Amino acid sequence: MKKALFITIVLITIFSCKKKDRLNDEAAVNIVITKSADSAKAIAKEAWIYGFPLAMNYRSMSLYALDSSYLDYAGGFNKFKHYAKSFTPKDTAVITPNNDTPYSWAILNLADEPIVLEVPEVSDRYYSFQFIDLYTFNFAYVGSRATGTKAGKYLIAGPDWKGEKPSGIDKVIQSETDLVTLLGRTELKMDPSDIENVKKLQSQYKLIPLHEFTKQAGPAHKEYLMPYQKFKQADLDSAAFIGLLSNLLQYTSVNPKEKELRAKFAKIGIVPANTFDPKAYTPEVLKAINEGVKEAEKELKEGTDKLENATDLFGTREMLNGDYLKRALGAAAGLFGNTKEEAIYIGTRSDKANNFLSGKNNYIIRFPKGQTPPDKYFWSITIYELPSRYLVSNPINRYSIGDRTTGLQYEPNGDLIIYMQHNAPKGKESNWLPTPADAFYYLIRIYGPDESILNGTWKAPQPELVK
Repeated sequence: MKKALFITIVLITIFSCKKKDRLNDEAAVNIVITKSADSAKAIAKEAWIYGFPLAMNYRSMSLYALDSSYLDYAGGFNKFKHYAKSFTPKDTAVITPNNDTPYSWAILNLADEPIVLEVPEVSDRYYSFQFIDLYTFNFAYVGSRATGTKAGKYLIAGPDWKGEKPSGIDKVIQSETDLVTLLGRTELKMDPSDIENVKKLQSQYKLIPLHEFTKQAGPAHKEYLMPYQKFKQADLDSAAFIGLLSNLLQYTSVNPKEKELRAKFAKIGIVPANTFDPKAYTPEVLKAINEGVKEAEKELKEGTDKLENATDLFGTREMLNGDYLKRALGAAAGLFGNTKEEAIYIGTRSDKANNFLSGKNNYIIRFPKGQTPPDKYFWSITIYELPSRYLVSNPINRYSIGDRTTGLQYEPNGDLIIYMQHNAPKGKESNWLPTPADAFYYLIRIYGPDESILNGTWKAPQPELVK
């Protein structure tokens, strides 16, 4: 009996330490902070760009899963938070929110065990579930385009899981990180009563821990070396980002292509579960790291200001192919954007004359006859105020306009004109998309984009200044 008990304790200990072993594999290398200020500055700039998307993702994750005071707190990990409404300017957890498809959010923690996503048959509307790892890679999809309309069960596993596919599971989906954002979108028809149909579907989306699905005992709980960190925006503005990124790397596995990069980051103290201590740096190196952070922030801002097309900013690790600036631009311009085969985002903060858009001016977007966005599902245009990139408060509570908008009017020649301005265009209110009083950004979303969009044959019209 004692021998059996000893073996059980050993097995539990080995299982519960698996997470720490993975961390220690990377942290075992002695941390030797570089003495070169030039090297520290360059590494800090590169590491900040690399880490910015993880930080923005974690900000959202921590609100939904860790902050019980947050209005939209989901109740913890592995629980759905459904929205049976369109987003409004009051919704600020995520920048550039989508108000065409009510969301179903869940923050998954796969450290202990996989989670099973169960979906019903959805044949009368578009829906999708986007799987986003902590890096912000869209590593998988379930939904109308990716898996079809039939009901299904999908097992979502973390990087350490080595099990076999259980009976009843349609597919195993494995993540590079223990923390995963699961973002569901369910199309809301223009009929206001359709919200009840959306609610019924959302109630059938299920998240089931693997041990419950297989009706077995629950697994041992795995602890991280450092506790979940409270996100502070100020940490991104200085060398303190080293501590934030070191904490977040606990929840990731090391991709073989990034081993040298991680070794480089270690030279300024970025190692999973390493605590940032300013005293560990010479004044010259600490100053250089702060300078690197500022240069990275400047480069990212300049990139977002010039951004005209977000098509290639989101996707799998393979699709982004080591372009960490592109990944950061995606996180800055529209966190959780879809992979282009699922949906295309085309937008800008500049007009046809390359001047910044402002609510002080009036603009039109003209789609010539037969040249509205070619899509399989639907399209819409949404405006966001800058610099916040939140929805625009307006007297008619209209936050987007598109092919499903009730009462949309076409010109006698078949053209479609959208009016973007702060005050209502007299006699054209049906086609009015209100702007804020000052700077803004607009985005066309196209769900199920046609090949002509993917290959660049179809071009989106630019906003024209109305004099």
